[in-house]
Amino acid sequence: MSIPGLDGWLETAQGRYVSAWEASTVDSAIADVFGFNALQLGLPQSDLLRANRIPLRQKAGISGTVDVLCELAALPFASHSTDLVVLPHVLEFSVDAHQILREVERILIPEGHLIILGFNPVSLWGLRSRLDRSGRFPWHGSYLSPARLKDWLQLLGFEVNRPVPGCHVPPCDQEAWLERWQFMERGGGRWWGFPGGLYLLHAIKRTRAMRLITPNWRTQTVAGKALRPVARKEGHGR
Repeated sequence: MSIPGLDGWLETAQGRYVSAWEASTVDSAIADVFGFNALQLGLPQSDLLRANRIPLRQKAGISGTVDVLCELAALPFASHSTDLVVLPHVLEFSVDAHQILREVERILIPEGHLIILGFNPVSLWGLRSRLDRSGRFPWHGSYLSPARLKDWLQLLGFEVNRPVPGCHVPPCDQEAWLERWQFMERGGGRWWGFPGGLYLLHAIKRTRAMRLITPNWRTQTVAGKALRPVARKEGHGR
């Protein structure tokens, strides 16, 4: 997905800070995911599948250096064909986030993995997005909370793990200030009482087990054997 202003922001100190956290966190989340097909939707500037060992790893999007050019709301992949999908900052900048999630659910195999990266509206970063009227990336997005995304995913049949928060530092523009606030990352939300500006959400597509319906043989009545009357022998002494 082509997001206006993204390329320039990735070159800033703030963009590099976010990218470093996301790359490290995604590496840990997907290192042990196995299968045959992995797909990254959006953000082609970053290789977020690098730590995974699935043999076929592709990027798809509406523009940029991708393997497959396509609309993310109408993916040209077969149903139940993909083992892993990474979705970085697509939903909060999309006009139809629900449809993208439905497409992701469609192409994932049962027990397939979905990784979502997003900006947290309930954070210092979310506060800046509400106050910043410049229209620049990333402040113009419609941020989705992890709780809201979890509700959407559960309706689609996903099991959602606990979100991984990150970037607890204030959304400073200068690298020097980002370094000065670096100590806040160590304590995270446990010390400061507010969530990080970003999160990683890991969901697994679950399918209900199928049960074969067979005739209920045990409830069928079985006719009992007819008993023959036994003839009584009459006494000869009469």
